[in-house]
Amino acid sequence: MSSTSEPLGLPADSASGTKWSRETKVIALIAVAHFVSHVHIMLLPPLFGEVREAFGVSYIQIGLALTAFNVASALLQTPAGFLVDRIGPRAMLTGGLLLGAAAIAAAALLPGYWFFVISYAFLGVANTVYHPADYTILSATVDHKRIGKAFSIHTFAGYLGSGITPALALACAAIWGWRGAFLFVACLSLATALLLIVAGSILPGVVHKPNQEPAKSAAKVGLDLLLSAPILRNLLFFFCLAMANGGIQTFTVVGMGAIHDTPFSVANVALSGFLLCSAGGVLLGGIVADRTPHHERVAAIGFACTSTMAVLMAWVNMPAVVLIGVMSAGGLLNGMIQPSRDMMVRAVTPPGSFGKVFGFVSTGFNLGGMVAPLLYGWLMDRGEPRAIFMIVTGFILLALVTAITRRKPESIAPWTR
Repeated sequence: MSSTSEPLGLPADSASGTKWSRETKVIALIAVAHFVSHVHIMLLPPLFGEVREAFGVSYIQIGLALTAFNVASALLQTPAGFLVDRIGPRAMLTGGLLLGAAAIAAAALLPGYWFFVISYAFLGVANTVYHPADYTILSATVDHKRIGKAFSIHTFAGYLGSGITPALALACAAIWGWRGAFLFVACLSLATALLLIVAGSILPGVVHKPNQEPAKSAAKVGLDLLLSAPILRNLLFFFCLAMANGGIQTFTVVGMGAIHDTPFSVANVALSGFLLCSAGGVLLGGIVADRTPHHERVAAIGFACTSTMAVLMAWVNMPAVVLIGVMSAGGLLNGMIQPSRDMMVRAVTPPGSFGKVFGFVSTGFNLGGMVAPLLYGWLMDRGEPRAIFMIVTGFILLALVTAITRRKPESIAPWTR
């Protein structure tokens, strides 16, 4: 694969030890920010019951807050990517954390249900900065020989945030109530923003491609780039991943119960195995991504195994131990795909455009987040749980086709010559 780090605008340093130390600090800061962003995303679901009772509304009405979050993110993530490239990822990332802290605090403190929904819409706006800013910073600071590992640590931090938030939210709510849990997370977001302000001088400001002609730059970084076939292919790829993972993560427990009478306890353990092994697979995938330019092959192997897992879940009534083992193995391979996913996007993105491109393709996650619950919930209401796993398999196979048929980047990228 052909890729290189963008110029940093930082003091030149020929000592490899100092460079490695700087990269480590940058990765750590970005991982913390990404961890917090996933805490934001997972904060509400464990507290659905308490929040619903507090406002005296239905579950569907509380779910509207998550819809507002995803709609705001889907509409504004690409504009946020343009702003990242224009005013710099460091300022945007810090601003996103501050806005997220304010939105969560408002959701906890302002009276009335509609204030809660509006606050979640603003939290969705804050969410738009993380992917474009994070990937821009990592691509600009980390040596291309280690960028796969950097992406994997970034993704692992997000998985970790999602994984511990339910327990964290419930523990805080047990002590201070749901409003106290929200305020705790708001303080966590504020503390992370302050950390970036204090230690963020190591992060790059505005990232530009060196010696780039203004006219050429204007043509390259506009809508023509986002609407090009390689970028649209990656948008579809991200959408397929969101649709597949949305079905597995959200409807495995109820789906397996409806199809095979699988006890909820067993299905939950199997799902936990999937999620935990996915996190471990992300780290392993980062090592693999740095050792091969054939990222589409890594994705193809992972997708083939994950689709097999989905078919088995739909049609085979597996013993508890087998089900847990199959889902854990599927999770491991599912996690391994993630760094290669990011590397495939990076391979077709010119320097100076990482913010807008990653913001645009990440919109696929938000679109999947809006469509998947409605589609799969409708199938459950119609008594068709097996169809959920079949559709999941279809999206996995579509993602596989999208990956293996992508146009290979040039052996030497134009911007590295």
